[in-house]
Amino acid sequence: MKYETISVSKEKEVATIFLNRPDVHNAMNEQLMKELTDSFKKLDTDKDTRVIIITGNGKSFCAGADLNWMKSMVSYSKEENIKDSNLLLELYESIYSCSKPVIAKVNGHAFGGGIGLFAACDIAIAVPDCKFAFSETKLGIVPAVISTYISRRMKNSDMRRLFVTGERFESAYAKEVGLIDFVASENIDELVEKYVKIIRSSGPKAILQVKKLVDACEKMDVEKYKKFSVEKISELRVSDEGQEGINAFLEKRKSKWSE
Repeated sequence: MKYETISVSKEKEVATIFLNRPDVHNAMNEQLMKELTDSFKKLDTDKDTRVIIITGNGKSFCAGADLNWMKSMVSYSKEENIKDSNLLLELYESIYSCSKPVIAKVNGHAFGGGIGLFAACDIAIAVPDCKFAFSETKLGIVPAVISTYISRRMKNSDMRRLFVTGERFESAYAKEVGLIDFVASENIDELVEKYVKIIRSSGPKAILQVKKLVDACEKMDVEKYKKFSVEKISELRVSDEGQEGINAFLEKRKSKWSE
């Protein structure tokens, strides 16, 4: 697929996806959703990629839904709306379930569905004074598709209040309620790079398995999860990567993936 609304660059083992519609504050339309989903699915299976960064070109991270796209949706039937909403769900899930760790570099404001993009990431880092809002209720609709991913970051009472009011809030408050992991006090690139280095010091296969572990913890009943966790650690201790990591630690040397 040829990308027109995003761009992708790769340096060493780090891929950066740029939302590339700065003239409309990187607002999402059907094309952008499809291109983003395609890029994440391709990078998910790319053996030369270990970390993915998503950010926006221009002043904003993502303004949510594109106005022209919203105009076209006014006349959609329920069936057409379901198809459209499934595109958005597929996008968020391609980020959340990606086998590679995903860092959101939130370079500017984000509203509505744009918040879902970084909520689905493993780490979200924002510049100070970003403005955020779940503004759907102002339009007589609800932040439905993104709610699954928001609920994994925020407690129910905060999510409920911010969904109901649609009020604007800034980076510091987003961090306070768990929506953002870190606010970069100075250079956001330096903080992102810090976490890229931390991630690259961990076993690539272990990272995939720990993401599956957390997902299983969320979905399985307690007794089933206990058995799953015992099987998983036993499996990984005897794996090639597990053996290399443990031996490197005992021998006081860097593991192969850190070299």
